[in-house]
Amino acid sequence: MKVLNLRCAHDHRFEGWFGSDDDFESQTRRGLVNCPTCGDGAISRLPTAPRLNVSATKQAEAPVDPGVALQAAWTQAVRRVMAQTEDVGERFPEEARRIHYGEVEARGIRGQASREDAQALRDEGIEVMALPVPAGPKGPLQ
Repeated sequence: MKVLNLRCAHDHRFEGWFGSDDDFESQTRRGLVNCPTCGDGAISRLPTAPRLNVSATKQAEAPVDPGVALQAAWTQAVRRVMAQTEDVGERFPEEARRIHYGEVEARGIRGQASREDAQALRDEGIEVMALPVPAGPKGPLQ
């Protein structure tokens, strides 16, 4: 298994796991490798240092770039939301109302709603929150 450091054209950095270098190249050519943050398909490899087994006491801690840390936290939050909610798509306003009024069992949902629909839900006392999730991820994030 090869773990590659990757970057999209928008400078979002992430890891990709592939069976081999050829596997990465093949998937990239077929448009199967996309940025988990923005969905961009223009992916490039970054230099990768070999992984060394060094004891934690000898390994110096490198400073963490705040932008990279923020992006990692955002990606983790999006993963958690996607794992713990049901995607109801464009039926979001209708399904949120059905849950709020007790017509169906309460559960976590996500989907699309216009600004007007979201405001109408808030006016009815239904809490909604906009969460900008890239269009790319439909299933598990890398």
